[in-house]
Amino acid sequence: MARVIFHIDLNSFYASAEEVLDPSLKGKPVVVSGLSRRSVVSTANYEARAYGVHSAMPIQEALELCPDLVVVKGHYSYYEELSEKFMKLIQSYTPYVEQASIDECYADMTEVIKRYPRPLDLAWQIQRQLKETLQLKCSIGVAPNKFLAKMASDMRKPMGITILRKSEVRKKLWPLSVSDMVGIGKKTAKALNALGIETIGDLAEYPQHEILHKILGKNTTSVIQRCYGIASDEITMNSDAKSMSQSTTFLEDLTDYDEIRAYFKKLAVQLSQRLKQSGMMGNVVSISVRYYTFETIVRSKRLTYPIQDADALFEQAMMLYDENQDEMAVRHVGIGLSHLNTVSSQKIQLSLFEEFKPSTTDDVIKDLNAQLSVPSLVRASSLLKK
Repeated sequence: MARVIFHIDLNSFYASAEEVLDPSLKGKPVVVSGLSRRSVVSTANYEARAYGVHSAMPIQEALELCPDLVVVKGHYSYYEELSEKFMKLIQSYTPYVEQASIDECYADMTEVIKRYPRPLDLAWQIQRQLKETLQLKCSIGVAPNKFLAKMASDMRKPMGITILRKSEVRKKLWPLSVSDMVGIGKKTAKALNALGIETIGDLAEYPQHEILHKILGKNTTSVIQRCYGIASDEITMNSDAKSMSQSTTFLEDLTDYDEIRAYFKKLAVQLSQRLKQSGMMGNVVSISVRYYTFETIVRSKRLTYPIQDADALFEQAMMLYDENQDEMAVRHVGIGLSHLNTVSSQKIQLSLFEEFKPSTTDDVIKDLNAQLSVPSLVRASSLLKK
């Protein structure tokens, strides 16, 4: 049986939180932003968006578009408090919850949804409970894996509920702009557009795989698989797992990829040293990235083997960053490792592990990459996933 994954995304979260604190803001165009000339919009409510105001827009430009705009500096500790309540509410339905950022999460509802006579009743109930108890609106995507669920939740906002099945990928997903695809940043989208790739369908059927590799790099295979609806349905839970992390906040916001990469490398070395000192290894790698808009994302990946080495931590962290970067200036990054156990408790010795890594389905697909065309590659990956 296919899994049922929900992606639950709070609508204009910061602005909505400000309306909870100050109900007089309801119905007015509101943005959360600093007040200096260099400030940019962190988030805008839907009344402000009607004027063309959007996140990452300079506040001066936003005020020109909407002279009646209400600018709120923001209460970030309150946002974190409200986010925690949001997560606990979702966890009251299922323990299998993965927080993706301060205002979104994935939840495995495969077993829970069986208790409802109609599949959408569960999504509707969650929407209603969030609205009644926390005064927050949300959009929910329902799909067999995390990627499709995330794409589905973006299709109808605010307060939308969308189901996206694998059989509907060509009809619902392929017509969308390639820039709307999760994991494709603005810079990458422009490079793909230059090849004549305008939609997700164009990307899925692009025949020259080697050209795509120059743009997408090591992510080429996984990006193409996603175009066909093939992605992970595994929920990574970090709340109760033993973990260790290392992070840093920059003195100035960074946009240079190599600089950001250098910081990730430094954090990986520091985290590895701490892990070795404590004799711990883990198999769930996570990164946190806070942009200049104060939006924070958390992304994680479960490995089939435990790691401790700095190079392995760095490689996995950069894969997560490359897959999710949003081409925005960054002010804070972090690397974490969870599901920790002592080295002595692992089934394999560290010295042996460093020389050998178990093959995964993705490894097999990559091995086929040099021999198969794109359509054949997708067929091969589909067979391997069965």
